Amino acid sequence: MQHTQTQTGSPIGKPADEFRNYAAEARDTVKEFYRLNHTHQTLDFVLAKKRDYLALNRKRLKVWEALEFLDTLVDDSDPDVDFTQIEHALQTAEACRKSNQPRWMIVTGLIHDLGKMLCIYGEPQWAVVGDTHVVGCKFSDTCVYPEFFADNPDSAHPVYSTENGIYEPGCGLDNIHLSWGHDEYVYHVVKGLLPQEALYALRYHSFYPWHKEGAYDHLANDTDREMMTWVKAFNRYDLYSKGDGRPDVKGLRPYYEELVEEFFPEPLNW
Repeated sequence: MQHTQTQTGSPIGKPADEFRNYAAEARDTVKEFYRLNHTHQTLDFVLAKKRDYLALNRKRLKVWEALEFLDTLVDDSDPDVDFTQIEHALQTAEACRKSNQPRWMIVTGLIHDLGKMLCIYGEPQWAVVGDTHVVGCKFSDTCVYPEFFADNPDSAHPVYSTENGIYEPGCGLDNIHLSWGHDEYVYHVVKGLLPQEALYALRYHSFYPWHKEGAYDHLANDTDREMMTWVKAFNRYDLYSKGDGRPDVKGLRPYYEELVEEFFPEPLNW
């Protein structure tokens, strides 16, 4: 059954302005999460994690195996829900499907958080989930809890603390480094297997300072700005589907097993 929508695109069950309400602090783990994230996500940290994980040599798993691998994880950075990851994956995918989105968008909804298996590898949640931001240049005040950046060593670096930092204006998002997390990881896992629009949604869906607040536009290029439309479109299904009830995992599984077989017939390197 199609969900009734508000004008902003969120389900009637929860108004749009009640999502991402960090001031309410629905769970006290959220603020502590961002304190740790903003303190420790330095450029050196991000580069080290990329060297470690983007060799993609840890596991070979099919998509549904990866979903089941994650099923015990609850995201400490999310003030909206305490669903398991497979439930949120199905919520997002179903929101795409009920809006008659193309099949590549539906499967993107299903897999968008699979990079959170970094937590299963032993990474702390502050290095896996939450909003992302640029490292290697001045931290944006539009980020959630920006006051915590004061304890990040890069805030006092003579280059990393400047407006452009190590980057050239207009260099494009593909040439910048975001805080390390699940977005970048899953992007590399499925790179080359989905359309460009889907890959942007995967890589930047947590980059709220850019696609919601307009920060870091001086580093973006025309392709990034064009693709932002798809990131925003996808984000509506990711965020606002959290107002829905728990999905029927068993009942939905046959449809989604067929869908992932279409796009990812072979095990993926993780």
